[in-house]
Amino acid sequence: MNSTLTKTHSTPTEVSKGMWSWAMFDWANSAFFVIIQTFVFAAYFQRSIAVDSITGTEQWGNMVSAAGLLIAFTAPVLGAIADKAGRRKPWIAAFSLMSIVASFLLWFAEPSTDFLIYALVITFIATVGAEYAFIFYNAMLPDLVPPSHLGRWSGWSWGMGFAGGLVCLLGALYLFIETGGSWLGLDTESLEHIRATFVFTAVWYLVFSIPMFLRTPDVPSSGTPIKEVVKQGLNQLKNSIKEAKNYANIYRFLFARMIYNDAVILIYAFGGIYAAGTFGMDESQIIIFGIGLNITAGLGAVGFAWLDDKSGSKKTIMISLIGLIVPVTAILFVEDILWFWIWGLMLGIFFGPVQAASRTLMGRLAPEDKRTEMFGLFAFSGKATAFIGPKLLGWVTVLFASQRVGMSVVLVLLAAGLLLMLRVQEPTTHQPSTS
Repeated sequence: MNSTLTKTHSTPTEVSKGMWSWAMFDWANSAFFVIIQTFVFAAYFQRSIAVDSITGTEQWGNMVSAAGLLIAFTAPVLGAIADKAGRRKPWIAAFSLMSIVASFLLWFAEPSTDFLIYALVITFIATVGAEYAFIFYNAMLPDLVPPSHLGRWSGWSWGMGFAGGLVCLLGALYLFIETGGSWLGLDTESLEHIRATFVFTAVWYLVFSIPMFLRTPDVPSSGTPIKEVVKQGLNQLKNSIKEAKNYANIYRFLFARMIYNDAVILIYAFGGIYAAGTFGMDESQIIIFGIGLNITAGLGAVGFAWLDDKSGSKKTIMISLIGLIVPVTAILFVEDILWFWIWGLMLGIFFGPVQAASRTLMGRLAPEDKRTEMFGLFAFSGKATAFIGPKLLGWVTVLFASQRVGMSVVLVLLAAGLLLMLRVQEPTTHQPSTS
């Protein structure tokens, strides 16, 4: 088993087998985000556990905010410590297991307000685990491929994630929800056919994570005692913050990403809730919409991967942000559910590229000898203010008693992120790939 790698990059051909296994983890991890965080459990919580849709939206926002706040101030520390320890797979395994077990436990969240606190706490744990695992997974990329191929592999892995989400949603829809889970003897009165999809998510995540652990190389362990690792990691984090401030362009990018990434998080966290509360879509309709969204998002992520390598990450991000602003604006005003479908599916095209290209741009902006340290700050920028967006959306929704007005927060954040990106300069030393 090829379990370690050297700092010298292998050729794209040599690394491809390990990289496809690395991308397969995105396929596995996506099950949590599509089933639990966005389309099925989020809507189930609002419809069947929360008192009403407005209160449920606020409570869900508070939970997502709390998870984002915890991740923001602990992930950089954990990342810096992990860098000094060497290997990243053990961290990915531990946090993935945390999310998998919690997802399984959501089966016990019955359709009653009696399970309100239980549902929120367990989802909080599952969210933190999934997000932590993804941070360490992202940090593996710059060590696995040469800079000229960062864009395509980043985009392809996001495409794998959307494809995994698509297949997972199809499984949830046709194995459990549409059939009522009759082949398992599930009780539809207590919504066991809906709750079974949460167990399905846990199994999916577990099984499809395995190839990455078996086939993808990891950096070797440093062999440093844990006490020294913690000390070195904390010192590295302090240095990372100082170094980021010394590199004004990197600082500008991290700040811009901090803003527009909040909008992306809101789309993830509230997409299903908005569809259910504003357009009255039931679980089956939401899942079908999620399937369509994953198709367009996967196509966008894969298609824009080539643009990322050939024309640059900044251009890819800018185009993607504009591509998100237009359909989000339309969705806030349309009344007909058909137009919600049309604009929603169009939004998906730009959803993956903005995230994949952000990861690539960080790899290109960071000095080679400080790339791993800078990815610690990159993780921080993704969560530092992530608690503000959901909290703000919840407050605005309650204040105006309208999900439409609440979701306008997404538009404001996207526009602000776009304006801030205008001041970011991509390295002139970046040579677009010709292969």
